[in-house]
Amino acid sequence: MEKRVFGVILTVLGIAGLILAAYQFVQGNTASNHSIRAVVMYGVLGLLFFVAGIGLIRSTRDLSNRG
Repeated sequence: MEKRVFGVILTVLGIAGLILAAYQFVQGNTASNHSIRAVVMYGVLGLLFFVAGIGLIRSTRDLSNRG
């Protein structure tokens, strides 16, 4: 059960990172090197957290269904 909760937390953090990357991409100045780095960093970390969270949720079996 704890792994599944951790998976949900990672998934939510991943979604937040991807949203932040999209926001930085839309609002960022293309002449600045810092905004490009921020978009890449938030995007990669968000995607990594999202995939890891989904993997934890899918691979952890639910023990509460046992009777």
